[in-house]
Amino acid sequence: MKITKICCIGAGYVGGPTMSVIASQCPEIQVTVVDISKVRIDLWNHSDLDKLPVYEPGLKELVSKTRGKNLFFSTEIDKAIDEAEMIFISVNTPTKTYGKGKGQAADLKNIELCARNIAKVAKTNKIVVEKSTLPVRTAGAIKSILDNTGNGVDFEILSNPEFLAEGTAIDDLLNADRVLIGGAETPEGQIAKDALSSIYEHWLPKEKVLQTNVWSSELSKLVANAFLAQRVSSINSISALCEKTDANVAEVSRAIGYDSRIGAKFLNSSVGFGGSCFQKDILNLVYIAQSYGLQEVADYWEQVIIMNDYQKRRFAENIVTTLYNTVSGKKIVFYGWAFKKDTNDTRESAAIYVADALLDEKAEIVIYDPKVPESQVYADLDYLGTRLPEENRRLLKVVNDPIKASNDAHAIAILTEWDEFKTYDWKAIYEKMLKPAFVFDGRRLLEKDTMTAIGFEYYKIGQS
Repeated sequence: MKITKICCIGAGYVGGPTMSVIASQCPEIQVTVVDISKVRIDLWNHSDLDKLPVYEPGLKELVSKTRGKNLFFSTEIDKAIDEAEMIFISVNTPTKTYGKGKGQAADLKNIELCARNIAKVAKTNKIVVEKSTLPVRTAGAIKSILDNTGNGVDFEILSNPEFLAEGTAIDDLLNADRVLIGGAETPEGQIAKDALSSIYEHWLPKEKVLQTNVWSSELSKLVANAFLAQRVSSINSISALCEKTDANVAEVSRAIGYDSRIGAKFLNSSVGFGGSCFQKDILNLVYIAQSYGLQEVADYWEQVIIMNDYQKRRFAENIVTTLYNTVSGKKIVFYGWAFKKDTNDTRESAAIYVADALLDEKAEIVIYDPKVPESQVYADLDYLGTRLPEENRRLLKVVNDPIKASNDAHAIAILTEWDEFKTYDWKAIYEKMLKPAFVFDGRRLLEKDTMTAIGFEYYKIGQS
């Protein structure tokens, strides 16, 4: 089966970059990305490519080459669904904040709305591809909705989870370790899997495109993120021990990373992991295990989240304790708000929770991040509902000049590992700050000897 037209529902952090790469590598395929948000689509179509709603190194170059040729961004969802032979669902599946499974299960409302809309609009056979992160057996639910509410159209459901790391998403797509495609083990299911495989095989070796049944594919996504997050929480637990024993977590990480059975990746200690996937997917895994009566399995994976929350709380408490047990009325500058460098995504960023804890202590916080706008910072804090929006705006300010922000600051906390922070004139920053001047390095970005030589009281996670 040859695919000539693709529709992707959802123009976010997964849909936009993934479809940009497919369009660039498959010039014969027309790719249309649709979204209900006109504001978001207008940004994808903006003449200034620096205004794209998603920041990823290499993304604007791909959009520049393909947009208007075989890559299109539109709010005409029904038209795109009708014309496409293959439809990717790439909408948000946040953790439920209500009802059964609150705080753990994935909220599938957006997925169901997509399925019902596809069923309503489709007049020809379609391949529907799950790109969003979903619980095991969601494909069965989508298939049921499509088959029971459609127009007698045949639908094949595929699971094609993304394994992208924000900040390196374009390279992760172009040089993927593997692509996973799950589908029904029927002749029709095999045709659908082969159709999607052939798209990826435009630029990836055939052996890197793995086909499974649909349930293995859905579960593999959750398990991959759970294993990666587990490594981060594991080394972060050791960072706390290092600070009490005069060990250096960087040296411990290097020592165990040389063990070929362990490997060096995801062993960098920090203030905690964030992003849209790790916490959400682990909580989803916990909920699934509980729903099948596997409480010990659920407890095991929930500990990864507990340790991550502990690391963020520990970092905030250390700031308060070090600043003479009070930060009330003290100016603390945050360098970084995004959950990691090279992205403007703030979902589950450690900075949000550290700021929330310090605001509870009546600190006055100033935020600088090179890619995150002021509106997003306030939206993140308001979403927590810890205090009134007016109080968030009174106690926290967002600035565009990181050096000027240090004027009369009691402390600087590094919350994102942006490379530019390493290039700052830290002597000039020191001169502007109140003394003693404190730096709390939550990303292990700077050199302790250099900072203490300047005069800073410097605290680095995982180092006494």
